[in-house]
Amino acid sequence: MKYLRHLLLLFSVGFVLWSCSSSPIKNNTNQKEKPVVIANDSLEYEITIIDIGFNSYLNSIAKPIGYYSQSYLENKNIFYIAEWNHRARNPLQYNANIYENVIEYESNIDYGYDVNYKLFNYFEFAQRKYKMRLR
Repeated sequence: MKYLRHLLLLFSVGFVLWSCSSSPIKNNTNQKEKPVVIANDSLEYEITIIDIGFNSYLNSIAKPIGYYSQSYLENKNIFYIAEWNHRARNPLQYNANIYENVIEYESNIDYGYDVNYKLFNYFEFAQRKYKMRLR
């Protein structure tokens, strides 16, 4: 009887492992998503976003590049960053796993369109993913 239980357990584990590995769709979702780098080489400014799903958000949900003006993105980012940094500096009040780092961003520096576009979209993505509101 003990042998039969072990055999059934091994069969069950083997079946679960086989069923998980036999589906090509499941295997594709396990691929690692590449990080998104937000950078302006001339300013030596770089943010690397490794949050899973951000690449998909940029490619499918985010408004296309050029949809917003740079000044619009800069103004939104100033407010988003102020709130983000407030939360990052208060890990006992806010989830430290979400707000891990303070973002250094100065409103008088022109970071360029690409940096502002990706940064803005990260904040939009994070609000959706983590069900929070940056005000």
